[in-house]
Amino acid sequence: MISQKQNDLYTRVGPGTPCGTLLRRYWQPVALVDEFAGKRQVKAVRLLGENFVLFRDAAGRYGMLDRDCPHRNADLSFGRLEHGGLRCPFHGWLFDADGNCLETPAEPVGSTLCKKVRQKAYPTEVRSGVVFAYIGPGTPPAFPELDCFAAPDSHTFAFKGLWECNWLQSLEVGMDPAHASFLHRFFEDEDPEASYGKQFRSTTFDTDLPITRVLREYDRPEIGVTPVDHGLRLTTLRRIDEAQTHVRVTNIVFPQAFVIPMSPEVTISQWHVPVDDHNNFWFTIFTSFTGPIDKATMREQRLATYPEPDYRPIRNRSNSWGYDPDEQKAATFLGMGFDINIHDQWACESQGPIQDRTREHLGTSDKGIIAYRRMLSRELERVEKGERPLMCLTPEEAPAMRGPVSYDGVDRSGDVERYWREGDAKRRADAPWGGKVEA
Repeated sequence: MISQKQNDLYTRVGPGTPCGTLLRRYWQPVALVDEFAGKRQVKAVRLLGENFVLFRDAAGRYGMLDRDCPHRNADLSFGRLEHGGLRCPFHGWLFDADGNCLETPAEPVGSTLCKKVRQKAYPTEVRSGVVFAYIGPGTPPAFPELDCFAAPDSHTFAFKGLWECNWLQSLEVGMDPAHASFLHRFFEDEDPEASYGKQFRSTTFDTDLPITRVLREYDRPEIGVTPVDHGLRLTTLRRIDEAQTHVRVTNIVFPQAFVIPMSPEVTISQWHVPVDDHNNFWFTIFTSFTGPIDKATMREQRLATYPEPDYRPIRNRSNSWGYDPDEQKAATFLGMGFDINIHDQWACESQGPIQDRTREHLGTSDKGIIAYRRMLSRELERVEKGERPLMCLTPEEAPAMRGPVSYDGVDRSGDVERYWREGDAKRRADAPWGGKVEA
């Protein structure tokens, strides 16, 4: 357990808070490109306890501005896209993607007021179907050459969903390999051929064992945690017999993402982005190392539980996350369906808006969470001293930040690290887009 002061330090993210100051030093996902496919090219964004408006102008350029109009603070997310910018419906003031005031039409002819007004604007970048924004000080950091950014559009798919709880308890799911044997336990194995787009349903590398069986029958994993340049690497071993060991390699990419395998072909890169202290969006980029991703199927699967336009889950606290006691007895360990996103959502939201970590009792299997909190404390101290935190990359550093390795297979050699490194290298060598081996 930790103190209430430490818990507040980790979880509070508004302007001026230590953790909010840290997270503002990084690019943050704020929207899906798919959200701009319809009639409306303007959307409200709430990020780290602040309000913004994101829009795409007629030239296809994204702009993110403070949401309150600098005239009399009306909500610009209801603005009109006109003449290369966003026009406030209150008095017609017009702003471009850089925050320049282009027109103040209610003013007298010849007025120069618009030259004296500027709305605060924030840099944006589009990567793999996600719009990222930077709301911190100075020049934004460079993007790392992670697989999810290096792969072509045909081999990536992005989606998001809202969880009504603090960002940290959501991220900590990705540092906890042990929970998968319980929270995601299915009593029967599905046909792996029907597993497309579903996590923990296919077989692993180098075997025909369904991953559901591995998790169900081998529930005392050996977990190793290694500090690496991008954050942490977790290696989880499940001994199947004297000759075979199931190996799962996952990663924490500081400050708030994890990279894990979904299947032998596809990896998941997922950010947990604070809306405010009590809510967060997960943004996921799926990356294929084989053929192009079937985006229509992936999108349809996920919209069934996280529908547009708000991406709020249809299963939530108000309906007990769809809990079914008959299912819990006969089909799944949790009793909340077969979508593991809902399982994780329940685990995180049921802890409350902000988990009270003064009441927890961590065990050996929580070593990833312990290591991350120490890392987070260290980087908070760095920022407080005015130093550059981990993964706040320069343009010279970014190209070397590749991968990271994400792997799920069965080793028979007895040399676990060599097994997953060689397997990952082969997968990358065979990838049509030429995924580079982690530096």
